[in-house]
Amino acid sequence: MSELKLFNSLTRTVEPFHPVHEGEARVYTCGPTVYNYPHIGNMRAYVFADVLGRTLSWKGYKLTHVINITDVGHLTDDADAGEDKMEKMAAERAQSIWDIAKHYTEAYWADVKALNIRQPAHWSVATDYIDEMLEFAKSIADKHCYELDSGLYFDVSTVEDYGRLARAVTEEGEGRIDTVEGKRNAADFAIWRKTPPGEKRQMEWDSPWGKGAPGWHLECSVMGEKLLGFPFDIHTGGIDHREIHHPNEIAQNQAFCGCGGLSEATNSGARFWMHNNFLVERSGKMSKSAGEFLRLQLLIDKGYHPLAYRMMCLQAHYRSELEFSWEGLGAALTRLKRMVMQVERWKDRHAERGGEAIEADAWKGHPKTREPLDRFDAAISSDLNTADALVMLDDVLSLKKIDPAIVLSAVARMDAVLGLGLLDLSRTDLRIRPKNAEITEAEIEDALERRKVARAEKDFATSDALRDELTAKGVEVMDGDPLGWEWKL
Repeated sequence: MSELKLFNSLTRTVEPFHPVHEGEARVYTCGPTVYNYPHIGNMRAYVFADVLGRTLSWKGYKLTHVINITDVGHLTDDADAGEDKMEKMAAERAQSIWDIAKHYTEAYWADVKALNIRQPAHWSVATDYIDEMLEFAKSIADKHCYELDSGLYFDVSTVEDYGRLARAVTEEGEGRIDTVEGKRNAADFAIWRKTPPGEKRQMEWDSPWGKGAPGWHLECSVMGEKLLGFPFDIHTGGIDHREIHHPNEIAQNQAFCGCGGLSEATNSGARFWMHNNFLVERSGKMSKSAGEFLRLQLLIDKGYHPLAYRMMCLQAHYRSELEFSWEGLGAALTRLKRMVMQVERWKDRHAERGGEAIEADAWKGHPKTREPLDRFDAAISSDLNTADALVMLDDVLSLKKIDPAIVLSAVARMDAVLGLGLLDLSRTDLRIRPKNAEITEAEIEDALERRKVARAEKDFATSDALRDELTAKGVEVMDGDPLGWEWKL
């Protein structure tokens, strides 16, 4: 196997992966703030983290993966300005903040399942760790924090190399942080936010600094330490976290551990910090601020299988910006369809030979599968190069004159990393009826069967009439389609 090498955002270099604990890989992923539905740009981060986890499993490590659920503390600005996102949404919807959190957590989990993202070892919910957050804050307060009327603030000058992850080492580099009266440094951030006099939040707790709620950055430090231990191997998140949230998290970790500067990566709390780039559309970076945004469910409503979006993500490197377009999503769906049809043909051939159980390592028995598997491993080991890895999968699916059991075992091995579910998907699974479609699949199949009979009898008038009838109802009859897909809505 090739040596696994990953890009470390803290050092800005590609480095060999050596686990902190022999034979184990411990990973923390910044999860969603459950005040609204995730958009597909958010979900790119979890596809990336899933591929990373699958790759670590592929390499033989015992994986412990934590994804947090932020249900308190995240303000409408990523720093310390604005309203609490959860409180704001609860007020707008006239609902309990707990009901808001439950609804959007379940919506996020539905998207995780639809994208075939593996379940982590822990879904860590912020409000389950309030006591631990208070203890963490108390342990660093004397040396690293100071109190203002609005809350307890972390003094970033008390740790070495603050902002090194973001390369934001000057006040100008922290331009997104609003001024709070009394702060010692522009980059100082809230550890605990006091409830303003005369107000009452739905989520608030007693603390040595008054009734209030934790700052957003505190939860990840606490849950990472409690569930994985400092230092752990890899911390992941979107590239937007690299500028404020993760530098603040690192500062807390340094304070808690009594660690030195960040020239030693483990002093940050994690050996690697990894970030996926943005999903963009022509109008710019995807955001929820405009009110309307692309959800995975919208893709499904338009007739695209959610795994077409996973394929779209895999076709680009996680550190590159990925432009979303409906044409690109359609192309990804076509590629997925082609792979599913090739797998079905291999399954049929295997069934014709008796369909015996396939040995997981059967691929090792033939040079035509061993060689592309070696190249696949080299690609995925080179900072998760999934685009090249997909090419190796195409090569295996296109093999000729080889035992289908060997090919299917190779596909299963590769798909363990890619997560496309190729051995479980069927053509009919990929046919998703658009929400606004006025015709059922049964009606389509019936019309196509009648059209087939008419064409066999050279009754082209009836054949054309049936085609026109289907076209009027939004069905494209795909005569001569090289994929043999027959129709699409």
